[in-house]
Amino acid sequence: MARARIMILMVQVVFTPNLKRHVACPPVRVTGSTVAEALGNVFNDNPTLRRYVLDDQGALRKNMVIFVDGRALKDRRTLADTLGDDSELFVMQALTGG
Repeated sequence: MARARIMILMVQVVFTPNLKRHVACPPVRVTGSTVAEALGNVFNDNPTLRRYVLDDQGALRKNMVIFVDGRALKDRRTLADTLGDDSELFVMQALTGG
């Protein structure tokens, strides 16, 4: 009987320096097949960071933006965008100006 092979996806999560002014958030490698899973693993080790990134319903805050492998996150509500092995999440505060 063949054994099932389980792949563990490792994701690099990087936060911008402006976010680091408010809370410690060094780059980290975590497991996760979706943005929600990867961020959940980051927040398990850094619960203070959660309130800066997500709102009370678990959606991405309006003033935040996440890039997945260089592309803007599509699902800001449930964070269900899928990740591949060695994906990179870049988390930053959205820039505004006038």
